[in-house]
Amino acid sequence: MTDFCKISFPGSDFVPITLKCHENLSEHLTVQNSPVLFGCRTGICGTCLVEVIGDIPPPQSDEQEMLETLAANHPYARLACQVNVKGNVEIRKLEE
Repeated sequence: MTDFCKISFPGSDFVPITLKCHENLSEHLTVQNSPVLFGCRTGICGTCLVEVIGDIPPPQSDEQEMLETLAANHPYARLACQVNVKGNVEIRKLEE
């Protein structure tokens, strides 16, 4: 039996989507199904900087370095291209 995770986008017009848990967001989110924009998809451009609330592993050191530069004072900031979901999550545009 495969576990599924619900990805929702509060504050947007996008409907929630369902992914298999432990999948990477960048492999499944598109401009058609989410408000998340991607550039490089490798964690170096910062295009996919979002707020993520839910069950996700902590950032790896490379992502943490970028987050300290892009959103130092935001505890829920993540680069969507680096996030593997473990449970249900909410994704919002990061408020400046």
